Amino acid sequence: MKKFSFEWDEDKNRENQEKHGVSFEFAQHAFIDPCRVIAEDISHSSRENRFYCIGRINKEIITVRFTYRGNTIRIIGAGYWRKGKKIYEAKNKIH
Repeated sequence: MKKFSFEWDEDKNRENQEKHGVSFEFAQHAFIDPCRVIAEDISHSSRENRFYCIGRINKEIITVRFTYRGNTIRIIGAGYWRKGKKIYEAKNKIH
């Protein structure tokens, strides 16, 4: 498995913490979950492909919006979103 590093914009990180109560430093742990779900963000139109990583951190399921920049994962946003939780539970057959 490739080893990735993480990066993010500190202003977006602070904004995300205020809005969703999640730091990007914490959110990167979703990628460690062996049951994580990676999905393409097809609603985002840009020159850059965007994705979601939906993973469990401790007992919570978190959704992380990100893009790849070479071997670096750039985190764009993160939060505890119901839609992400539903996708995770369906993929992992959790009821």
